[in-house]
Amino acid sequence: MENFTEILGATRQATPLVHFITNYVTVNDCANITLAAGGSPIMADDAREAGQIAGLCSALVLNIGTLSERTVRAMLLAGQTANLLGRPVILDPVGAGASDFRNDTALRLLREVRCAVIKGNNAEISFLTGGLAAARGVDAGPENLVTEENLAESARRAQQLAALTGAVIVISGPIDIVADSREAWAVRNGHPLMARITGTGCMSAAVTGAFLGANPYAPLQACVCAMAGMGVCGELAHEKLLAVGGGNGTYRMLLLDAMSRLDEATLNARARVERL
Repeated sequence: MENFTEILGATRQATPLVHFITNYVTVNDCANITLAAGGSPIMADDAREAGQIAGLCSALVLNIGTLSERTVRAMLLAGQTANLLGRPVILDPVGAGASDFRNDTALRLLREVRCAVIKGNNAEISFLTGGLAAARGVDAGPENLVTEENLAESARRAQQLAALTGAVIVISGPIDIVADSREAWAVRNGHPLMARITGTGCMSAAVTGAFLGANPYAPLQACVCAMAGMGVCGELAHEKLLAVGGGNGTYRMLLLDAMSRLDEATLNARARVERL
C-alpha cells in the first residue's frame, strides 16, 4: 500500500489546479473536498472559456449529473483541449442509463475525448459496456451494487471497458473496483452513511482529479489511493460522529475534516486494498 499512499503526499506538495465542469447539486462539495485533498479547484462551464481554463489546469473532471446543451459543448471543448495538452480527463457519467440525453452525451464524450479515468457506479459502467443497467435515477439500485458475490464479474466488466477505452475504470460502491486492462483492485473501505448524503461519488471523482493531476503518470495508483482515501475518511468521520452526536449534516462536515487531516501513515494503516 505504501506505493499508493505516496500519491497523497505528492498531491499535498504539488497543489494541482483541477478544472471542473460538474453538476450544480454537488459543485460546492467537489470544491471543498479538492481543497481538503491538497488540490485547488476552478469551476468553468461556459464554452467561451472552458478550453482556455482547461489549458491552465493539471486535470479536468467532467460530471454529467445536471446536463444542458450549454455544458455539453463546454465539456467537449475542455476535454479536447486537455487531450491536446496531455492533461488527464476524468469522466463521471452520472445517471448514464437513465435517459437518452445522458446516454448520448456519455457515449459522445467517450468518442470525442480521450479519458484517463472513467468513474461510475456499477449501473453506469454496465451501461457504458453495453449491458442493461437498472439505474434508479442517478443511483445504482441494490441489484447493481458490487458485492463479494459479483466482485469477479464486475472486475471483468471494468477491465473490458478499460481495454476498449484505454482508461482506468473505477466502479464505486460498498466495494470499490479500480482496474486497467492488465490488473484489478478491490477497495473495501467506507461506511454506509456515505450513501445517505448527496455527493460522495462526485467527491470521489474530485479527489481522483486532484491525485491524478499531481501524479499524471500513475493513473491506477492515483485511483486506488483516491478511493481508499475517501473510504478511510468515511470511516473516520463516522467514528467522530458517534463521539460527538449528530446526523447527516454533521457527517458531511466531518468527512471534509477527515480528508483535510488525512496523512500517509493513517491511510496506509487503515486502507483495505486487495489485488484481484
